[in-house]
Amino acid sequence: MNEAAAIESKPGQIEEPIIRIRNATKHFGAVKALRNVSLDIYAGEVIVIIGPSGSGKSTLLRCINRLETVNSGEIWVEDVQVNSPKCDINRVREEVGMVFQSFNLFPNLSVMGNLMLAQTVVRKRNRAEAEQIARRLLVKVGIPEKADVFPAKLSGGQQQRVAIARALAMNPKIMLFDEPTSALDPEMIKEVLDVMLDLAREGMTMVVVTHEMGFARAAANRIIFMDHGEKIIETTPADLFENPQHDRLKQFLGKIL
Repeated sequence: MNEAAAIESKPGQIEEPIIRIRNATKHFGAVKALRNVSLDIYAGEVIVIIGPSGSGKSTLLRCINRLETVNSGEIWVEDVQVNSPKCDINRVREEVGMVFQSFNLFPNLSVMGNLMLAQTVVRKRNRAEAEQIARRLLVKVGIPEKADVFPAKLSGGQQQRVAIARALAMNPKIMLFDEPTSALDPEMIKEVLDVMLDLAREGMTMVVVTHEMGFARAAANRIIFMDHGEKIIETTPADLFENPQHDRLKQFLGKIL
């Protein structure tokens, strides 16, 4: 993946952010995982979050769909405050797909079964419609021939592509990716990143925690660098890679590039 494939930034595309994070703070006992993090994310943007292990990247992502709950601050998805006790989080999650490090596929269901289950139970689609959508998405992620295969017979990269297709089957407005390639063998990483890059080109709103700097350079509209629970830098890929301004960021890039 090179700079020639980079996606053009989309400044000023809408007035209101689709995700608003205001002074988000999260503690795990004495550990401060998030420290007053604020961030606006607009529809159609690809936001890549980078930083060392333990910097709060995944915690921030998990707080967006309330897999974790902030101790203070606010997180809004469109007009819903997700950390409010009044929030119907299941309704929010219908619009926010999430892909994890582990694939979390149902081992007792075929690929088609994995893709159709939530469609029929949550979206209330009939089986014919759910199957049509599932098969279309398997073509999209490049594995239509695996429809009737069970997860144990798939490579890690194929399982992750099924997980992406399963999330897309719900027609989400937002996709969250929590280090989606970290559990993959090196030769399988590209096939997953290529699917994500296609989604970015199509205008999917994406928040991606990753160490894949090639993807960050090619796909991100903005890159967030976090350390010790704080948002240290918010910048463009060009500025981050060509003119890093923060000593901690320079140290981090020096170790991974």
